[in-house]
Amino acid sequence: MDYYNSNQQQTPPPIYGGTRTVTQQLSDVMKKVYVRMFLGLLISGFVAVGIASSESAMYFIFGHSWVYWGMFIGMIVMAIAIPTAMNRMSSTAIMMLFFLFSALMGASMASIFWVYELGTIAYTFFITAGVFGAMSVYGYFTKSNLARMGTYCVMALFGLIIASVVNIFVASSTLDWIISIAGVLLFVGLTAWDTQQMKQIAAANLAPELTDKLATMGAMNLYLDFINLFLFLLRIFGGNRN
Repeated sequence: MDYYNSNQQQTPPPIYGGTRTVTQQLSDVMKKVYVRMFLGLLISGFVAVGIASSESAMYFIFGHSWVYWGMFIGMIVMAIAIPTAMNRMSSTAIMMLFFLFSALMGASMASIFWVYELGTIAYTFFITAGVFGAMSVYGYFTKSNLARMGTYCVMALFGLIIASVVNIFVASSTLDWIISIAGVLLFVGLTAWDTQQMKQIAAANLAPELTDKLATMGAMNLYLDFINLFLFLLRIFGGNRN
């Protein structure tokens, strides 16, 4: 969604009756993005830990394929439907759907606590946070236009999905390793690109309600970058398994 031409160096005029500058608007919107992303991660973490602590909950989700695949398909539908129907929904509705999406993601990730040691999960999380933070800072402050890199990353994402599906059937450990490395590199790039895109949108002269909706969408994009980066790194560092 290109609401702002990154090659245009003119500063958008103040909005909301001239009471706010572009710098203030940019700061406020990016704060919303990161706060909502953090809340999404918090929800996912609490749900994952809660379900992993209950054998009956784990059996219900992972012991019944229709439950697990139902959640998985539900998340895909939501990931497509939320941005598509954004203009027809209120800001509150979009934010609640994002938090519901985060809860479903947490439920689907509960199995990592039964597969990997807690220490491995913890240090992988902190490594993810460090890498994500560094790339998000880079995406925010860089003067380079990352649009071309973002386009390549999106194309590579489809290739990664196809390779992952193929590896379900061939079960190649070598291909799994390649996919994990490629996934880390891919989502490192997407983190920088999504941050820059959100910064450009936040600086644009948009209506307040639309800006708030886009802040939630930006939070969801960065949330997915973080989650995928974490899962790929966990596959690389998770040699010690329960």
